[in-house]
Amino acid sequence: MATANTTKPSGKSPGTSFSSSTGKPRRRRWPWLVAALVVVGALLAFFWRPLNGYAQTGASYGARVACSCRFVGGRSLGDCKKDFEPGMGMVTLSEDVPAKSVTARFPLLAKQTATYREGWGCVLEDWKD
Repeated sequence: MATANTTKPSGKSPGTSFSSSTGKPRRRRWPWLVAALVVVGALLAFFWRPLNGYAQTGASYGARVACSCRFVGGRSLGDCKKDFEPGMGMVTLSEDVPAKSVTARFPLLAKQTATYREGWGCVLEDWKD
């Protein structure tokens, strides 16, 4: 004798993902993630020129001030960072003592070098557009 199938249909469609605890369909999060990335990308594209300009200005200011402090004032590079304006915490400094130059970097956006020249003081390198 053949047995009858006594399993009840679950009412769930075959391709749907369900939460094991509630039995309700799970919401997909990737569309929200894609939308958020698109919005961030659009904002970055819109504000790129001002951000890049501020980064280049901050790196140039940092290089010039640190170069003067280091090679004119004779102070250590770590001490020269105290002369920075508030909000310049992201600017990092490095020096090349034989060339008498200081390079300031703003992460991922800008880098500028100032070199000490006798009689001229610290002079920035030309900007590259």
